[in-house]
Amino acid sequence: MGAALPRAALAQVEAPAIATPRDYTAVAPPVAVDAPAGQVDVVEFFSFACPHCFAFERPLQAWLSRQPPQIRFRRSPVPFQRNFRNFQPMWFALEALGLAGTMPRPIFDAVHRDGLRLDTPADIAAFMAGHGVDPDRFMSVFNAPATAARVAQADRLFDASGAASVPTLMVQGRFLTSPWMARGGARALDVVEALAARILAEG
Repeated sequence: MGAALPRAALAQVEAPAIATPRDYTAVAPPVAVDAPAGQVDVVEFFSFACPHCFAFERPLQAWLSRQPPQIRFRRSPVPFQRNFRNFQPMWFALEALGLAGTMPRPIFDAVHRDGLRLDTPADIAAFMAGHGVDPDRFMSVFNAPATAARVAQADRLFDASGAASVPTLMVQGRFLTSPWMARGGARALDVVEALAARILAEG
């Protein structure tokens, strides 16, 4: 993992050397994002069913613990991979209930380490109950029209990005990188920081 960036302006930090097209690719046409001024929007396209996303979770969480304030990070579940019709609304229910920071790792561990499939809403409700989450409240949000609308929005974002695999990181709607492109999860996050520095320097 690269050294943590100081809390000074990211645009003033010398960006790590990156090479195109191996480390990243351009989004064409770019996707409109609504990051506040002075911040760079970073989206991780992911799936709880994806073993590569599971492997990426550890370096990602380490990075999130020190991410520069100029980066606004968010996650977007993809409309493919096993069980996406349950895993997508599950993610947005986690977000709505304030569980997005604590529950991803237990879910990844359950699916990839323990072999728990979570194939049905009933499976998910039981899993949440086992982790101290009110299953009725969780499933109410899981099944809510607002959650379905967020899933549809996530599908449109993924389609617009042109990404074809997960995990993939989209930076400011303009660039895509991934552990595969950058030759490692930690390196992909270095590339994200470099691209963010470049974007902020452009003004």
